[in-house]
Amino acid sequence: MTQDPPIPSGSTGTNANRTGSSIRMHPADNVAIVVNDGGLQPGAVLADGPVLVERVPQGHKVALTDLPAGSAVRRYNVVIGHTAVDIAAGAWVNEQRLVMPGAVSLEGLPAPQPPAELPPLTGHTFQGYRNADGSVGTRNLLAITTTVQCVAGVLEVAVERIKAELLPQYPNVDGVVGLEHTYGCGVAIDAPDAIIPIRTVRNIASNPNFGGEVMVLSLGCEKLQPERLFPPNAIPIKSEGEFDPSSNARGTGFAGPLGVPPLPGGVTRSGAGGSTVMLQDEKHVGFMSMIDSILTQARVHLERLNRRQRETCPVSDLVVGVQCGGSDAFSGVTANPAVGFATDLLVRAGATVMFSENTEVRDAVDQLTRRAATPEVAAAIVRELGWYDAYLARGQADRSANTTPGNKKGGLSNIVEKAMGSIVKSGTGPIHGVIGPGEKVRQKGLIFAATPASDFICGTLQLAAGMNLHVFTTGRGTPYGLAECPVIKVATRDDLARRWHDLMDLNAGRIASGEASIEDVGHELFQLMLDVASGQRTWAERWKLHNALVLFNPAPIT
Repeated sequence: MTQDPPIPSGSTGTNANRTGSSIRMHPADNVAIVVNDGGLQPGAVLADGPVLVERVPQGHKVALTDLPAGSAVRRYNVVIGHTAVDIAAGAWVNEQRLVMPGAVSLEGLPAPQPPAELPPLTGHTFQGYRNADGSVGTRNLLAITTTVQCVAGVLEVAVERIKAELLPQYPNVDGVVGLEHTYGCGVAIDAPDAIIPIRTVRNIASNPNFGGEVMVLSLGCEKLQPERLFPPNAIPIKSEGEFDPSSNARGTGFAGPLGVPPLPGGVTRSGAGGSTVMLQDEKHVGFMSMIDSILTQARVHLERLNRRQRETCPVSDLVVGVQCGGSDAFSGVTANPAVGFATDLLVRAGATVMFSENTEVRDAVDQLTRRAATPEVAAAIVRELGWYDAYLARGQADRSANTTPGNKKGGLSNIVEKAMGSIVKSGTGPIHGVIGPGEKVRQKGLIFAATPASDFICGTLQLAAGMNLHVFTTGRGTPYGLAECPVIKVATRDDLARRWHDLMDLNAGRIASGEASIEDVGHELFQLMLDVASGQRTWAERWKLHNALVLFNPAPIT
């Protein structure tokens, strides 16, 4: 596989019916993708290429030469499959006509040969909320954590009342967020992998956008007791990130629940700056008693949050999660390379950037180990991907399960092709660190945050890692958003940006049409990130489009 990110080269034409516009990612590729809106009809001519012998939809691959059955098909200068049938030059190359190659082995991978560290970038700042622990928020939110899904309905009522009755009194607070999830009871809470959802909930509560204010809503009888979620004097079983090969589990466990003295009104302490309202406390008589307790405690936290003010912060205080969803064949041509360019700018400025999605980088693992800053980082990459391979094997899932019907309709034939376009979000620099699912990132630079590829689970885990700004690319389109963190959505195609003009924050499709370069859009995205981090609202924020948190729980359900 090629080490360096591919640079798209293309040909353009003016007549969509006769002269086609296509993009070939590498000179060695024997396929190109169709750029023209609506695709191309038979008889269309590609500049410096063949005449189409059948209709090829936009974003789909056309054979540049005759490809007899069994031929290697190359895109990004990588073999993305072998032809299952004879394919003539000018014909459509799609998933039905390809046999996917086998997975790259996790043994015998290239040793680290990291690129040189990128030169420093100075002079850029944003306006953020400085926290006592040194982290910085891009938003000033009251978050109410739950220990179990049973309390979700009560939380919803309380949040609506807080918004209506309390928030108008605290103009410096951006909003209130209920951290609802589907965990907490009916689970094998002592199973080796149960620490993943527990630490995810714990670490989300300390996200920089919540200002260090920890408020917890508990039922009382759940397995995930508040003192287990936030143990005041816990005895660590394993250190964060430590891998126990005997149990095939990683992470921090805590030995036994520890009692916490109660406070009046069913409120208990839960660590510094935190408090818990327990619904089953005998002091609660009737539903309104529960709601009143939540509002009383919320007011305490809102008073403190309201005193916070934005201040000038260096770019190094940003923790950015990059992700793609609803991907198409343009993702690796336009939006993801532009994100990769912006990633390099952020890392040069000292920020933390996380790229993720295990199954969408797995087929590029040799690129990852080669870019690892140290042998230890390379070993951690292999460890996390190996653990996930084992997780998928237990569920009898094969690699072809990743690509969706929408991915295929957008021109992506299989996970190998998808992975090559996904990995470019990580830019060109060395990979400085690796964290497991639900762990908090504790270093600067480019980080591989090992998460499932699911949009919602990946976003949830990046929030747990400390993400204060999210960049999300899409080709098919998605209204995805998070209440806990601003999400900047980048369209891969002009058509999507036009149709979803009030959902997409940036149009990277201009790269394919030749109106802008990857560098142009990358710089534009970098500036947009600083503006959004300083308070400019994204379209998802304006419409209040918020997806639910979805925990990754590989442990059994009882």
